[in-house]
This record gives sequence, structure tokens and C-alpha cells, in this order.
Amino acid sequence: MFMPSLPDEDVREVSGNVPSHKDHPILASLNPQQRAAVVHDDRPLLIVAGAGTGKTKALAHRVAWHIAEGIDPARILLLTFTRRAAAEMLRRAEALVRSLPGTKIASGSSGSLRIWGGTFHAIATRLLRRYGQAIGLPADFTIHDQTDSQDLMHAVRTALGLAKTERRFPQKATCLAIYSRCINARETLDDVLADRFPWCRPWRLELARLFDAYVERKEKSGVLDYDDLLTHWLALLEDPTAGPHIRGLFDRILVDEYQDTNRLQAEILYALSPEGKGLTVVGDDAQAIYSFRGATVENILEFPHHYPNASVIALEQNYRSTQPILRAANAIMADARRAYPKKLWSGRTSGQKPVLVTCEDEDTQAAHVARQVLEHREAGIALRQQAVLFRASHHSILLEAELQRRDIPFHKYGGLKFIEMAHVKDLLAFLRLAENPRDMVAGLRVLGLLPGIGPARANRLMQALEDQGDFSAWTAIKVPQATAELWPALVALLQHLRGTSEPVATQLDRARAFYQPLLEIAYDNPVPRARDLEQIVQVGMQYADRRTLLAELALDPPSSTQDLASPPRRDDDYLVLSTIHSAKGLEWDVVYVIHAADGDIPSDMATGSAEEIEEERRLFYVALTRAKRWLYVCYPLRYQAGHRSTLAKPSRFLSPTAVACFEHLSAACEWPGAAPNAAEESQARRSIREQTRRYWQ
Repeated sequence: MFMPSLPDEDVREVSGNVPSHKDHPILASLNPQQRAAVVHDDRPLLIVAGAGTGKTKALAHRVAWHIAEGIDPARILLLTFTRRAAAEMLRRAEALVRSLPGTKIASGSSGSLRIWGGTFHAIATRLLRRYGQAIGLPADFTIHDQTDSQDLMHAVRTALGLAKTERRFPQKATCLAIYSRCINARETLDDVLADRFPWCRPWRLELARLFDAYVERKEKSGVLDYDDLLTHWLALLEDPTAGPHIRGLFDRILVDEYQDTNRLQAEILYALSPEGKGLTVVGDDAQAIYSFRGATVENILEFPHHYPNASVIALEQNYRSTQPILRAANAIMADARRAYPKKLWSGRTSGQKPVLVTCEDEDTQAAHVARQVLEHREAGIALRQQAVLFRASHHSILLEAELQRRDIPFHKYGGLKFIEMAHVKDLLAFLRLAENPRDMVAGLRVLGLLPGIGPARANRLMQALEDQGDFSAWTAIKVPQATAELWPALVALLQHLRGTSEPVATQLDRARAFYQPLLEIAYDNPVPRARDLEQIVQVGMQYADRRTLLAELALDPPSSTQDLASPPRRDDDYLVLSTIHSAKGLEWDVVYVIHAADGDIPSDMATGSAEEIEEERRLFYVALTRAKRWLYVCYPLRYQAGHRSTLAKPSRFLSPTAVACFEHLSAACEWPGAAPNAAEESQARRSIREQTRRYWQ
């Protein structure tokens, strides 16, 4: 296995030489490696944190340690990939600081520490609101989420006539993916097309023209997409006036999940701290599984080379899983081509070995998993403490049918996010248009709800609004008879929202009242959708202003209404079904990994290069390390495709060394009643022969 080269001092630190601060309250609950990471000086530091090794704890304690050292909390920057992760780390850090003798902190929640904490995109938004005018950015810009960006790309694509070509032009999602890959991976269009989208290469010139028009349309509309937030942040740092000022804001910079960063984010960090002074990054190269989003494992593997005086400390003591489970996970990663050397271990040395289950076919696999789920439930393991993980969303289809047949409740993750649902985006579009009348996507969405207004008329209305800059431009416009009664009410609503200082929830409620009749016409199932809108109004109560609400929902959207409202009731119990990608960072008592056959893990769509195969290995490792007490890895011997079946073999990642870490079980087909005896089987075969002979005799 390739080992990234480390300076001698880094190897010494990994071995556990720890400064003598054992009795300090912040360090009391830490193991030696965590302690070494927390008390490290201001040289650049990489903490290689294996799965379940207390990464969040170490990072939160390091924040608290900086404050205990005398660093002003307002000069600490904490970058994460979810708002929830940032809030949890800040909550823990504040609790630690409050516990120190003689410490006085203003009363309040985690925000009272005044730390700059949040996602890359949230911090970028905050800095651009404050300093963006230095690079010509208006302070009232609005933010497009992924769906909005696709819609704008489609509008530009249509305006250029690319939607009506003789050969099928790439769809809006593909166009945006190509554009975003160029920006985040810092790759040329030619390279992206050659490596990732070879079927789009004939459209190279048209794509370049489309991207130019897309950028121009965004600038004209006063909107930024996700990529813009990062590119404009980097532009700020490169500005001769703003750059030094922003670099001077922070004495300590901490980054979570560094293995998930892309090249653009790495450039931002380098621009923030070229020498790496005060920089700490935490991550696990073995959990780098998001290259399809532009993330690159090279950032974490090459960290010591970008910062030659960097230290590297590995966290290997696992607090989640039993040793038998970790032994299997370690065996999977032992064959990795390039990784930091680490071996996870646990104080929980006993426990059942993971089980490798060979199933006759997919139906047998589904029946076995369902049966095992019920057995664990009868033994006292709640359904919500069990999870079934799979490589692709369609892998769970047969299992879902089996669970429904057995009346086992389940919830599936990895699909459409709550905030991406059409009716939710409809409601928010009213507020987005009021916030920024130049927002073409929001305007077209609102106008498209009205009867009699098609795309061409909607575009003309938005052009009139853009020319005048105020909703009064719409007051004298004649609209189709079908929408004549609604039109004055819409204009009045938008004018009111544009100038109001009402609470955000009140604004949402006004928009909801106007939208409700349109919702009932547009959708077949308006009742549950109306309840979703009530949830959004409730969320509005948590925000002081409209701009913050819209920005946060765009940057870190909730996955479901459960993320918006109170937690599920205690008596709610359901089995978790999830793609492996969506399961990262989570844990369950019992984990079932299904379809662990070659072609599924690794996916036959991701075996085109050695790098892709290595990422699939890491994905398998992530799946195994979600299990706390019991782990089952299942694969079918046979797959059915129409009237034909194909044979399968276990994943190539299950090497002889890895297989030796498992118990072995063969799951036979489960008959609905008693299994047939030999005489019945013989009679059945004769009957089938007689039926088939008639086709040729």
C-alpha cells in the first residue's frame, strides 16, 4: 500500500508523544492521540481521523483549547460541510469553555462565542455580503440552489436555440454538471468533456457559448449559484485591497471533512493562509467518496507537500464498532493503492463476527434481510437502530416490496430533498422575487403558476420588470382573461413584500394565502403539500429577516419536514434504507449491506479507471464502518433480467484476507409454505416438459 511521505516529526507525533497537559479540564476526556491534536501549536496540522474515532470531539476541543490559550473567538474560522455539524461543534466548544474556572461568556446559545462557524458556502455568503462591493458585487444578490441553476441554464439554452437542434443537445442538468466541474475542479472544458462527458464532445463550441450566456444572465439578474460563492470568495482574497484585510480577520482556521473538499476550496484555504499558520484540517482519506461532486482525495493526500512544515496526527481508536467489525474494515482498506497508514482498533474486543451472506437470488436476499430485521427487533433492537445500505437507489426495490408484504415500516434516504419539492419552491419563489425583482428563475416560476401565461409572455413580463426595476411596471400591463382577476392581487402582494418589514413568517403566510388556490389546481395531492407549506411558515419564525432565510435554505436545505419541525415521536419506529453516500457520518446498531456483488460494489459504471475503483473501495469501507454491533454483507449469486438470469460473484474487495474476517451463511430460497418433497418436484418437472413440447411437436 502506498504511504504518503511524512516528515520525521509527523511520524513521531502519530506514535503518541503528547505534551504534559493531562490534568487540564479540556483534555481530561481525550485519548493520547486526540490530546496531541488538541494542544498542537500553530503550525499547519492534518488530523487523519478514522471512522468513529471522535473527530468531532477532537475538533471541538481544539476550538476550546484555542480560546483557553487566549485566542479571540471572533478570530477563529470553523469550516464544515453542513450547518448541523458546525452548530454541534460550536455547542460542544462553548460547553467546554464555560466549564473552565473563571471563564465569563455572555449568555446565549452557541453563537455567543462569536466564532465564524459554518459551511464553506455560508461563510462565503457572509463575507461577500460584507465585502463583495470591492469586486463589484451588489450587496442584495440572491442565491440559486441546484434546481434554480438548472432552470436558468435551461432558459438560456432555450434562448440560444439549443433546445431545438437536429441532434439532441445535452439536458440542463448535464450542462450544469459540466459547467460546475470546470469551476470546482479547475479543469478546462476540453478536459472535462474528454474525461467525464465524452458523448458531449461534439457540442464543445455550443457549450462554451452557453456558459458565456449563462454567466452573463446571472450577472444581469444579480444572482449567484453555488460555484459563484466560492469563486467570488477567492476573487476577494486575490483582490489587492480586500485580500489582506480578510486574511487578517482570522488567527485560527479549522476545516472539517477535508477529504471532501474540491480544488477550488483548497485554493481558498491556501489564499487564506499561504504558510498554513494556524491551519488545522481534519479528514479521512479512506472516506473520500464524493468525486462525482468535484471533491478530490488529492487535497488530503498532498497536504504535507502543500505545507512542508505540516504535522500529521492519526486517530485510530474507534468508539463506534466492535473489534471484529473493524478487523473486516481494516482488511478492505489494506489493499488500497494509496492511503495514510492507520489501523482502527476498539476497546470493545468481543462481539459477533460480521456475517457474509450468500443468497440464491435477489428475492432470497430480500427475504433474508427482512427476516433478520424482525429477529433483531424481537431481541430488543428497534427498527430505527437498523439500516440497510446499498450502492444505488434502485437496489432496494425488491426489498421495499418484501418489507411492505411483511408490514415492516421503513424510511428511504438518498432521494429528493424536501426543499427541492415543486410546491415548496413555488412558495419560496414569491419571497425570492420580492427580494430581487431581477431574479429571472423566481419570476418565471411565479408567473408560470398563473393560467394563460406561457413561457414567451412570462419572459416579456420579466423583461419589463427588469427595465423598470419595480413591480409598478406590471400594474398597467394587460394580461390574458384567464388570469385577469389574479393579476392585481399578485402585483399588490409583490409590492407589499418588497417594501415590508413584517416578520418573515407573516410574509410567508401572505404568499401561502395567495398560492393555496393555485396549489389545488396544479397538483393532484394538495392536502399533504399544504401541510408542507405550513411547516415552511413555522420555519420562518426562526429567522429575523427574509434574506437570511432564503440564503440558508438554499445553502443547507433540510432533507425532509423532520429536519424542519420537531424530532419524530418517540414511538415512531422504522427501518432505515439508504444509499451508502447518504449514510456517511451516521451509525446504527445493525447494518445490512446488500448487493455486495461485483458490478454493484464496485458499480460497473465506476470501474473505468484505477482512481474510480479505489473510490468504490472506500465507499464499501464507509458502509462497513456504519455498524456498531452487528454487520451483515449480502450478495446474490444470480440476477434476473427479464426471462434470463446472470450469475454474479462477490465483490472484488472481498479478498481472501477480508473474507476470513467474516462468518459465512448461505440463504436459501424461502418457500411460502412447506418445501416441496422429491415426488412433487419430479411431477412438476414432467408437467413443465409436457407443456413446452407442444410448441414443436
